[in-house]
This record gives sequence, C-alpha cells and structure tokens, in this order.
Amino acid sequence: MHLLVVEDERALCQTIVRSLRRLAYSVDFCYDGEKALELLQTERYDLVLLDLNLPGQDGMTVLRKLRQTDRETRVLILSARNEVADKVEGLDAGANDYLSKPFHLAELEARIRSLTLRQFTQHDVMLSCGPLTFDTKARTAAARGQTLTLTRKETGIMEYLMFHQGRPVSQEELLEHVWDNSVDTFSNSIRVHISSLRKKLRAALGYDPIRNRIGEGYLMGGTEP
Repeated sequence: MHLLVVEDERALCQTIVRSLRRLAYSVDFCYDGEKALELLQTERYDLVLLDLNLPGQDGMTVLRKLRQTDRETRVLILSARNEVADKVEGLDAGANDYLSKPFHLAELEARIRSLTLRQFTQHDVMLSCGPLTFDTKARTAAARGQTLTLTRKETGIMEYLMFHQGRPVSQEELLEHVWDNSVDTFSNSIRVHISSLRKKLRAALGYDPIRNRIGEGYLMGGTEP
C-alpha cells in the first residue's frame, strides 16, 4: 500500500512515517499543503493521512482541491480540531475518516487497515491463497502455517498480489502501490524483489504460486502441481 503523510509537526510526521514503514507500507511525506498538492498530482496513493493546520494551503483546501478531480483516493484527516462541527466539515468535504489528536499509533494503524481493506476485502484481516496466508494486522505472511521471513518490499508485493489474486498486476501498478516516489522507474528493482520473493515461496511450498502473464503482469494464484 502506498501512503502519503501530510503533517507539519515534523517530529510527529517522522514518528508516523517510521511506524508505517516498519509495517511494510510504502510511505511518502511532506510538511505543507503546496507540496501535498504537487505530490497528489504526480503520484497515486491508496490513502492520504492529512493534517488540517498546514502552512501554505491548509488541509481542508488540499482536500477540496483533491476531490475536484479525484473521488477515489481515501483520505484520513488527522487534526487537533476535535469539535463535532470540524469533523462534519471534514467528512462533508470528502474525507473518509477523521482521527483527533492526540492519538495512539495502534489506533492510527487500525484506521488505516480499515480504510485500505474496505476497498478490497470488506474488513477480512486474513488473506489466503491456497496454503499461503497474509495477516493484514500483523503484516506477516505464512506458507503452510510457517511464517515467512520477508523484506519490507517483498511483504508489500505479497500483500498487493494477494489482494488482487486472480488478475494480473503489472510492474507499473506495483510501482504505484508498493514503492515510494524515490524509486527509479527505469531500474530493475521490481524484478529483483519479485525474483527473491518467488525463490522464498518455492522453497516453502515446493512450487511457485506467482505466474507471469506475458504483456500483462504477475498473477498470484498458481496451484500446487
């Protein structure tokens, strides 16, 4: 999942980013509304965590401008404004959820799971594909009940392919949803991580559950021979 954190309190922003990256999310961040709008015009995100009190253009302006052209990207407002009227205004402007400061990181993580899973799995926290499982709460994968040791990028690829099992996922789509904006789009980074993930899956399962569809992408759902 590719997330954007927009928060002008730098210490809080970095704490959130570190926490989410430890959970194998791909995270971009910025500290002001102008940069947020720039990123939203050039990158595709599964979820935006948006503070309201931002320098430049405030969070409500960012949200309204986003919703003029994009009704799909999910937005979670993070704000010290905790009056009912503030929450109503944010939700009416197009936010999907509203979390008042101060908050616990565990609650933030739960809200993120709810918003991102709602799009795909209707709150099912355990994804499965044959003998493979992915626990979206613990952010761990297992094969035949044995936990797999995966890197952050391998975890992200595994999660995304399992979310979309049964249909091919292109390299471009993986770049949008699993990598942050620092990746060189002309590098072979995806192939390297996919190859490493498939090697681990073959070792654990005795076969490769990821298939290549020429011209289309990677398909999770290969069956045991």
